[in-house]
Amino acid sequence: MTQHVSTPRPGRGRRPAAEVRASVLAAAGRLLLEDGLPAVTFERVAKEAGSSKVTLYKWWPSPGALAAEAYFTRSAPLLQFPDTGDIRADLTSQLTAFVRWLVRDGAAKPVAELLGAAQTDPDVAQAWAEQYARPRRELARTRLERARSQGQLRADADLDVVVDQLWGACYHRLLVLRVPFDEELVPRLVEHALHGAASPTG
Repeated sequence: MTQHVSTPRPGRGRRPAAEVRASVLAAAGRLLLEDGLPAVTFERVAKEAGSSKVTLYKWWPSPGALAAEAYFTRSAPLLQFPDTGDIRADLTSQLTAFVRWLVRDGAAKPVAELLGAAQTDPDVAQAWAEQYARPRRELARTRLERARSQGQLRADADLDVVVDQLWGACYHRLLVLRVPFDEELVPRLVEHALHGAASPTG
């Protein structure tokens, strides 16, 4: 007769900080995309993540800063910058992923709310600039610099202006003009950024 020996269940104990932080960011990201920025409160996020408000106050200066980091964490895997050796294809791929994230995956409203909050909340403004906008801009510049070194762009091409033309156009339509746009815009943006609007004899 075989004797079954039960293994004692370990006590719950305290979760590692990294695990707690990940669950908090995941919960905040879900609330942000589903219900918008006002839903991201320390009380609600703590309840969703099985954490405590004290922990959240310790790690983030405001709910807005938490929402911003949750957005960065949620969007990062979706907005990787490819490098296939073809700058036109890579710009089109990355910008298409960005537009799809905004208009299909529901990020347009949270982005607008976060950028609105950044105008009055210094913590959100700092988080957006230092943890998202500047690093993502640098990813684009690095890819464009590589293309320029390979002769795919003019030696005197202003890479910052190219970035402004591409991603800035999306933010302008989303936040200023408030007009609908979708992935069909992307090839035209890339064409104009790479070749301009002048006629061959202009």
